[in-house]
Amino acid sequence: MIEESLTNIVKEKYGATARAGLSSENDGVRSVAEAFGYTADELSRIPAEANMGLSCGNPIALANLRAGEVVVDLGSGGGLDVFLAAAKVGPTGRAIGIDMTPDMVALAKRNAAKGDAQGAPYENVEFLLGEIDKLPLPDASADVIISNCVINLAADKSAVFREMYRVLRPGGRVAVSDIALKKPLPAELARDVAAFVGCISGAIAVEKYESGLREAGFASIAVVDAQADLNAYAKVEGQVGCCSPAMAAPPVAQATCCVGTKTVSLAVGGGGCCGTEPAAEDAHEAIASVLERHDVNEFAASVKVFAIKM
Repeated sequence: MIEESLTNIVKEKYGATARAGLSSENDGVRSVAEAFGYTADELSRIPAEANMGLSCGNPIALANLRAGEVVVDLGSGGGLDVFLAAAKVGPTGRAIGIDMTPDMVALAKRNAAKGDAQGAPYENVEFLLGEIDKLPLPDASADVIISNCVINLAADKSAVFREMYRVLRPGGRVAVSDIALKKPLPAELARDVAAFVGCISGAIAVEKYESGLREAGFASIAVVDAQADLNAYAKVEGQVGCCSPAMAAPPVAQATCCVGTKTVSLAVGGGGCCGTEPAAEDAHEAIASVLERHDVNEFAASVKVFAIKM
């Protein structure tokens, strides 16, 4: 029940982000993408609305994509990495985005219809509605799996790793940007629903990331700290956090947290919830509320994740 409630909160927050009109034309949104490894040239070659400042790395820079490959992006959002991958794999390849949020899939399809910077249509991309622990793809159908700051949001990461292994062909590879923990979170942060939406409290330790991939069958695994500053998210303008430090409730067994304009009870406990205060409207505002209260760099890191299906 808790996992289902958290998944619904993530869908709502990221759906609101998809409807917010964010794009690379916003200086803060563009700065976030550049802080996590995208070049100005990359951002100029795709629809501006594909970038909403939600990255924690640049998996395209890690993946060494080749012409003719099939690439699957887990949690593809507005299509940022799918469009960049499509250019790399060319007309003989394919880039497929999977996202569980209908608003994100709709946005990505609108972006695809706009075409690239030269107006050329994207003929080798596809966006599917689905969850990354139950991928709507056949066995051994992909050469590369990428993802960008999404696996940390999955309630069952072991299931995600197994699905990645199932969908990849033998010799297929993983090139993922994500958030992982460097040390255990304090109780307040670990139980904070806003921190879950903000990609922190759902993250797992580097060692657990490695062991989870290994248990799924992967080899040649590496999880590398990218040394990026997670405070870069604060560059996006208009972030008004749901909870200021003064609003944070003391740890309780049954926490009341904001979801849109409603309140819901989740047996997650902990401060950082908002009581009856209005909720943050989208993912960026949830992230902002966490950054106001914690130095997340102390506990978490942007990581580069590599693995191979032998």
